[in-house]
Amino acid sequence: MDSAQGRRVLAVPDFRRLLLVGLVLSVARWLEMLVIGVIVFEVTGSAFLVAAMTLLRMLPMGVFGAFLGVLADRVPRRGALRAVLALQGAAVGALAVSGMFGTPAVWQIALASLIGGFGWATDNPVRRMLIGEAVGAARMGQAMSFDVLANNASRVAGPALGGTLLAFYGPGAAFGLSFALYLVAIVAAAGLGVGTVAERARGHGVVHEMRESFRFALRHPRLRAVLLITVVFNLSAWPCGSMIPVIGQDRLGLGPEGVGVLASMDGVGALAGAMLLGVLAAQRRHAAIYLGGTILYLGMMCAFALSPTPVLAGALLVGVGIGGAGFATMQATLIYLSAPPEQRSRALGVLSTAIGTGLLGFLQVGVLAELFGASTATFLVCAQGLILLGATVRLWKPLFG
Repeated sequence: MDSAQGRRVLAVPDFRRLLLVGLVLSVARWLEMLVIGVIVFEVTGSAFLVAAMTLLRMLPMGVFGAFLGVLADRVPRRGALRAVLALQGAAVGALAVSGMFGTPAVWQIALASLIGGFGWATDNPVRRMLIGEAVGAARMGQAMSFDVLANNASRVAGPALGGTLLAFYGPGAAFGLSFALYLVAIVAAAGLGVGTVAERARGHGVVHEMRESFRFALRHPRLRAVLLITVVFNLSAWPCGSMIPVIGQDRLGLGPEGVGVLASMDGVGALAGAMLLGVLAAQRRHAAIYLGGTILYLGMMCAFALSPTPVLAGALLVGVGIGGAGFATMQATLIYLSAPPEQRSRALGVLSTAIGTGLLGFLQVGVLAELFGASTATFLVCAQGLILLGATVRLWKPLFG
């Protein structure tokens, strides 16, 4: 990344606010997912229910992703962001209060996961579109690099903080920190100057515009290729990350703090990968980084599933994180740069729907984990992803055209 361009992007006050919102939300999200995974497995002993908590967090993306992309054009984004942050904060605050008096009930955790999923589903069509409005299209690439870097840094801090607080102070402290992070995000969002008016007048109905969004994305060869790889990743790669707490406890014999450190290794790799991409990610390499990151993630996760020691498992998760950084950095960037300006919000909404296919992936890995154990399930699902990529070469080849 050019240092002068980077400084110009960071000089924009609204971008700094949005970057802070994204950072603290990501720390809270990864903290919650680690803590929820540990608690649910300890209470129920069910790997399926662990996967189901993340499945609930994905549900709004799969069901409402395209709808939210259209809706984001019809309402002031600043107000939408504030409302979503307040709702998420209230849900986690309730878990924090419950955790002070014992372990939150699984149904409470499930409800909070679902509410958190609605916030996650709005990130692309609301917060990231606000970033574009704040910095302008010419500087969106640099802004997205900073945003992904912050997200990957949170994947180190979130699990490590969550595991440590859960081990030494209990669930109330872990969810209490997450609640405090939402308060920081709400304060940061309160000062935004962008997103004060709706961008699109109400013309056609929402359903009509949703159909048009899908038609446009599926007719565009490059967008179609990005969406295909996104679907493969979310069916066969990312869901396996929900098994890290289970494998850490069940196969490797780690406690909550050990599981937190293990899960943070994925974030260490993602942070290192994002920093490397800042140097290597010329636009001509975007497609190769996107596909290569997906393959690396799948391969390293296959090996992690069979790892006999915590040290080797942690090293392999670093590789998983590097692959994930390549995928995550290029996913929204390729969509944003490939779609015309008037279609970007809708295309990002369709992207959220493609990400939401992870619902099926989490369901699959959860069922297989119940039947064969978390390690076997993780290996089988990741191997499936590599096979799917090999079988669909003709469909994603236009990405390199």
